[in-house]
Amino acid sequence: MAQQNDNIDNMPNQEEEIDLLELARKLWDSRRMLIRWGIAGAVIGLIVAFSIPREYTTTIKLAPEANDGKAASGGLGALASMAGISMGTGGGADAVYPQLYPDVVSSVPFVVGLFDVNLVDKEGNATTVRQYLEEDTSAPWWSAIMSLPGTVIGGVKSLFTSDDEVAEGDSINIFHLSPKENDIVLALSSRISANVDTKTSVITLSSTMQDPVVSAMLADTIAMRLREYVTEYRTNKARQDMEYAQKLNDEARDEYYKAQQRYADYTDKNQGLILRSAQTERDRLQNESSLAFNLYNQTAQQLQMAKAKVQQTTPVYTVVQPATVPLRPSKPSKVLILIGFVFLAVVAASAWILFGKDMVNSFRNKKVEEKAEPEQ
Repeated sequence: MAQQNDNIDNMPNQEEEIDLLELARKLWDSRRMLIRWGIAGAVIGLIVAFSIPREYTTTIKLAPEANDGKAASGGLGALASMAGISMGTGGGADAVYPQLYPDVVSSVPFVVGLFDVNLVDKEGNATTVRQYLEEDTSAPWWSAIMSLPGTVIGGVKSLFTSDDEVAEGDSINIFHLSPKENDIVLALSSRISANVDTKTSVITLSSTMQDPVVSAMLADTIAMRLREYVTEYRTNKARQDMEYAQKLNDEARDEYYKAQQRYADYTDKNQGLILRSAQTERDRLQNESSLAFNLYNQTAQQLQMAKAKVQQTTPVYTVVQPATVPLRPSKPSKVLILIGFVFLAVVAASAWILFGKDMVNSFRNKKVEEKAEPEQ
């Protein structure tokens, strides 16, 4: 009885083994078809691989300084206290965190600001980012086929649209981009990127272009523009305070010079006079000059502290990896494309041999039977 149960339990395993052997036999019998499909997939893969333009990627790595706000504020506050100036204890939080740098780089104002950047390609031809994307960037041959319906529709629409409606101005309106400008923004956004390592805070900027020199120059420009953007934001309030302190200092200096000149002129004109009224007027002018000097001296100290505040809030970045002209293309990977197409071709052929052929034959037999039944 136990032996019969063991035989029953082994029957499914034997059936599965028989099914696998049957599938393997079908594939082996149709090995020539698999080879033909594999060769066809390799040919298609080579055509696709060599049709895709080569792209070059340039990477720049920046390391921002560790900003110890409390320590810096403490040192600056100590220096201010020596001069008799109170810097205050409030420190505004930085709203542009490094984690937001990718959003800054991909934002429309940042991308549009790169349109007019002057570049030089590997042939030495001068161009701009916008001109390069519009005129010097190629696409695979099938892109023209896929975009043909849109081109036809756009041509038809242009017949019913006046030139004034589609004309583009010299300046770009970020609030309302034209369709062509929007396409350029999307194309450029897909070719530049920024990533931040949350552990080390290292900022990685990259640009991908079909020209290696253009790629390197664009990456270097992106790094420069990002530093300028962050510096502009962080030092905005401090620079406004410095400009206001400079204005007060200029006014105090002018007033001091005028008061000093009035005192000197009065003293020169009234030398040797012993009248009490003359002595009183001279003392008054001298006091005004002293007060003007004290105010001028105080505003000068405030101006120096404002300049120190701007210097303190200015971020410093260390270039860990500068921009260099890439020597090898980053994509496409012709080997991976070739392997992928061969794999897909072999899988498709195997599916046809194992399942598709039987399904088609059964469908045909069913149609034949349905046609034969009415005749009977």
